[in-house]
Amino acid sequence: MIEKKFIVTSPTGIHARPATQLVQTASRFTSDIQLEYKERKVNLKSIMGVMALAAGKGAEITIIVDGNDEEAAIEQLATMLKEEGLAE
Repeated sequence: MIEKKFIVTSPTGIHARPATQLVQTASRFTSDIQLEYKERKVNLKSIMGVMALAAGKGAEITIIVDGNDEEAAIEQLATMLKEEGLAE
């Protein structure tokens, strides 16, 4: 299992478009991938779950990956978050 913390840097937080991008990226992997914010965890492959967290700018989020392709998954998710200007 791998956990990685990020701080949301996007002025609009993780709203519909970035949430969709996160879900699409996470869905490429077989690992169980969760997004945690304020002690609430949701399946990162669920658009409704991700949007329900309502993580705004400055929020500390944690991505938790557990499975066969966990290293590739966390690496690709971290890259996507940084490249899209969503989180660091």
